[in-house]
Amino acid sequence: MRVARYQEADSVRVALVEGELLLPLPPGTEVLSVLTASPTERLAIRAGAETAIPLDRASLIAPLDPPAMRDFVTFERHVQGVHSSVGGGAAGIPDAWYEAPAFLFMNPHSLTAPFGEVPMPPHTLAMDFELEVAAIVGRTVRDVDPDDAESLIVGYAIFNDWSARDIQRREMQVNLGPSKGKDFANTLGPWITTPDELEQWRVGDRFDLRMEVRVNDELIGEASLAEMGWSFAELLVHSSRDAWVGAGDVLATGTCGGGALAEWWGRRGEQSPPPLAVGDVVTMTVEGLGTISNQIGPIRSPGHRVPAARPLSPAPGA
Repeated sequence: MRVARYQEADSVRVALVEGELLLPLPPGTEVLSVLTASPTERLAIRAGAETAIPLDRASLIAPLDPPAMRDFVTFERHVQGVHSSVGGGAAGIPDAWYEAPAFLFMNPHSLTAPFGEVPMPPHTLAMDFELEVAAIVGRTVRDVDPDDAESLIVGYAIFNDWSARDIQRREMQVNLGPSKGKDFANTLGPWITTPDELEQWRVGDRFDLRMEVRVNDELIGEASLAEMGWSFAELLVHSSRDAWVGAGDVLATGTCGGGALAEWWGRRGEQSPPPLAVGDVVTMTVEGLGTISNQIGPIRSPGHRVPAARPLSPAPGA
């Protein structure tokens, strides 16, 4: 089952996706209620759908409003290429990467439409994309047992963690972040695909899905989702250790190998391919999950800056 949301006049509607058609569900239907439904309940949900509409005539929006989003760094090949480009470190992979999956929290209010325009953020000359896959957690959990973790994941979608690499690099010099280098836009979509749809690509606890990203139709990078250093179930176990993970939360893989410009910059020692510019179109396709495509639009933000720090002098108690 594939579950989408689209804009209809002033309301947001939930629909099933079948081929090139959208099957609208009754007003008030919640995405999570569909994703967590039993097989019998799903048959009833499908039977209650309204008259189908062409998919290409619908204005798709992000298929979910997640309470929280965690972005991991699970692809070894990406870490190897990007560490010197963005992290400011020497080439290679930090030993700490192998010890446990690391993640950062993202802005859940920054989600864009899967085919919408993404405005260029202000103050950057190094706009970039990140090709990822996101898992959706079905219910609120804590200290998840490893044997139960996979059953708690109710869907998957393509995820693009847009990044301003020059801003990110400066922020990470403080050993905290990134923040403004990443919180301006994230793209999730085009819909959420339930796990049963991906069984044909299963390899152990992973899915061997081909991932690719193109800029203006030029192939930039490709990988397999099975190259993750940890499974999605293991990401959930780690996230929930002594912490709550909410129903509808997103767990994203982080960038796959070859899935970001900054990785190529780190490998080549130069900005080749060049950073994204206004008018560029970034298209991501993941086998079994569909395609998202976004054009970079002009800067919309006034880009207000705050002044440099002004500590009290002398310091209190001096």
